[in-house]
Amino acid sequence: MPFSTSRVIAAEPSAVFAAFQDPARLATWWGPAGFTNTFNVCEFTPGGTWSFVMHGPDGRDYENESIFSSIEASSKIVIQHISKPKYLLCIELEPTDGGSTLVRWEQTFEKEKVAEGIRHIVEPANEENLDRLSAEVLRLHENN
Repeated sequence: MPFSTSRVIAAEPSAVFAAFQDPARLATWWGPAGFTNTFNVCEFTPGGTWSFVMHGPDGRDYENESIFSSIEASSKIVIQHISKPKYLLCIELEPTDGGSTLVRWEQTFEKEKVAEGIRHIVEPANEENLDRLSAEVLRLHENN
């Protein structure tokens, strides 16, 4: 059972992709509202390692280990989260009329029971993540 959401961002797919591609930018927006990140490794290449700590607004630290399973420039990013809870995140960037991008975000957990147990966290967190991505893309896009 995947968690799916989408968002239109008023920028070209290449501008949205750039917010993932640059680890310094990715660290500023990744995660739900109120979270910050410390990246240990961020190898944005197919098969590359992504190891980081999310610092929650509650003061807790959340260790994360992922692999960039697949990357297609300006169109698709697949992330395999290998630390628990294990999931696959597929992000697709589709150009729309008028130079915007439709971002499709689909997250599928390895264990459905785990997904059901954290649904109340994951669904709003994914929306907040897209809010933060949008803000980051528009911040840079509007200044250029």
